[in-house]
Amino acid sequence: MPKRAKELSALEVSKLRQPGMHAVGTVPGLCLLVAPSGARSWILRLKVGDKRPEIGLGAFPAVTLAEAREKARRTRADVEMGKDPIEERRAAASALKASQVAAKTFEECAKGYIDAHRTSWTPRHAQQWESSLKQHAYPKMGSVLARHVDTPIVLDVLEPIWQTITETASRVRNRIELILDWATVKQYREGLNPARWRGHLDKLLPAPKKIAKVKNFPAVEFQKAGAFMRDLRSIEGISARALEFLALTAVRSANVRLMTWREVDIEQAVWTIPGEAVDDDPDGQRMKTGGEHKVPLSQAALDLLKALPRLPSVATPPPPEQDYCFAAPRGGPLSDMALSMLMRRMAHKDKNGRVCVPHGLRSTFKDWAAERTNYPNHVSEMALAHAVGNAVEGAYRRGDLFDKRRQMMDDWAAFCDMVEVPTANVVPIRAGER
Repeated sequence: MPKRAKELSALEVSKLRQPGMHAVGTVPGLCLLVAPSGARSWILRLKVGDKRPEIGLGAFPAVTLAEAREKARRTRADVEMGKDPIEERRAAASALKASQVAAKTFEECAKGYIDAHRTSWTPRHAQQWESSLKQHAYPKMGSVLARHVDTPIVLDVLEPIWQTITETASRVRNRIELILDWATVKQYREGLNPARWRGHLDKLLPAPKKIAKVKNFPAVEFQKAGAFMRDLRSIEGISARALEFLALTAVRSANVRLMTWREVDIEQAVWTIPGEAVDDDPDGQRMKTGGEHKVPLSQAALDLLKALPRLPSVATPPPPEQDYCFAAPRGGPLSDMALSMLMRRMAHKDKNGRVCVPHGLRSTFKDWAAERTNYPNHVSEMALAHAVGNAVEGAYRRGDLFDKRRQMMDDWAAFCDMVEVPTANVVPIRAGER
C-alpha cells in the first residue's frame, strides 16, 4: 500500500513517472499506477465486503485528475450503499456479450437456417431458397437485426412483388416466416412472427389464390387419347417410350425420368416409387406426399418396359440406384425438357388451341375417369398420387384400393388403344364398383 501523500495538483500528477502506485490524496485509495512501460492509469483501492479489489477508473491523461476523483467518490458511495462495482461490471460485460452474440442479422439467420436443413434438402431445393432470398429479401432486410424485423419491413419486401410474381412472393413470405421462427428459438429475437400469414398478413395482403388464377396445363382431350397414342407409338426413341409410359401410368414426368429398374417388379406388375429425396427431382423428392407410391402396371405398360434395354449405352454399367429405365443415350436420366420438346414437335393441341404438355396427360386420364367410367373419385385421385384427406376416403387405403386402381389402369390402357371413340360409354362397369 503506498504511503499516504498530500493532495497532489494536476501538474504534480502529470510529472509522476516513476513506475509504481502513487497516491494522489483527496479520495482515499485513489492512485495513479505507472507501468514499467511508462503507461499511466487510475486505480481505486478499497474494501468491498471481504475483498480488497483494485478498480480501474481509466487511463491518464484521457481521464483527468478531477474526473478520476469524481469517479472515485461515486464508486465509494456505491460501495457504502451495498453495491459491488466489480460484480456490476461483470454483469454489464456479460449482458453486452450476450447482446452481441444475439445480434444476428436476418441474412445471418437465413444462412443459419439453410445450413441447419441443408442435409435434408436436395442441392436444387437449397439453391432455390438461397436465390429467392438473395434476390427479394436480402436487399431490403438482409442487414437488419433479426430482433428488429417487424411487419413494415416484411411488407416492404413482399408488396412490390405480391401482385406481379405472386407464387414466388408467397414462397418468399413462407421462407421469411420459417427463418424468423428459427431465430426466435435460437433467442435472436422474441415476440410474434411478423411474417405469419393467418391472422396477420392475410389482413394486409390479398390471398395469393385470388391474384394468381390457376392455369390448367394444356391437355390432350380424352376423346383424342387414342389418336395421340397412335401418333406417339409411331415415333422411335427413348423419349417417346418414356412419354408413352407416362401416359399409361398417369404419373408425374419426373418420376418417369428418374425411374430405375430396381423399383419395378415385373412378376407382380408393380412399380414402387420411393418417397425419399432425389437430387435430380425438381420437387426435392420423388413423391410430393413424402411417402412411397405403388403404381399398378397394365399389360401395355409391362410390354413397353420389357422391350426396353436394361442398361443405357455406356461403357461402364451404372450402380443399381442409377440404372434408369429411360436412360439418356449418354447415361443418366432424361432431361426435364426431353418429354416437353417431344410433345411440342407432335403439336397436339387442347380445345383452346394450346400445344399440349406432358403434365396435361394426367388431366386427360382424370377427365376420362370422371366422364367415361363409374370408378369413384377417390380411386382416380389415388392413381394420381393426390392426398385423400377425409376419413371415408382414407379408409379405402386399407381396403381393396390397389386392386381397383389396377382395374382402372387396365381399362385406361384399353381406352388408349381406341383411335375412334364412340359417344356412348364403352368402359364396362366391373363388379363392386358401385
